[in-house]
Amino acid sequence: MPRDTNDLLHGTLDVLVLKTLSWAPMHGYAIAKWIEDRTRGDLEIVDAALYKSLHRLEQSGAVASEWGLSENNRRAKYYSLTSRGRQMLKAEMATWRRYAGAVVRVLEAT
Repeated sequence: MPRDTNDLLHGTLDVLVLKTLSWAPMHGYAIAKWIEDRTRGDLEIVDAALYKSLHRLEQSGAVASEWGLSENNRRAKYYSLTSRGRQMLKAEMATWRRYAGAVVRVLEAT
């Protein structure tokens, strides 16, 4: 039986958030929506997991935050990628590409 895609997401959320923020600063809901849209709904980001990830990334210096107004004129915390975050994203993307390639080679072995 295939694993639930949310189980697979556990170890990948930080890199997904970094990639999302490479496009533009966003608030939490927009980050989750962007990821869900790009994965055609295959990945749904749970709020608690998202904010734990954002907190980890902020603590590491990969992400900065500031308060602003959302599209609905509500107060929202906006997150943006720092230069450290861009370096982390580049390294993590290379790691994930190697990992995904290795998994595909195993799965397609005959």
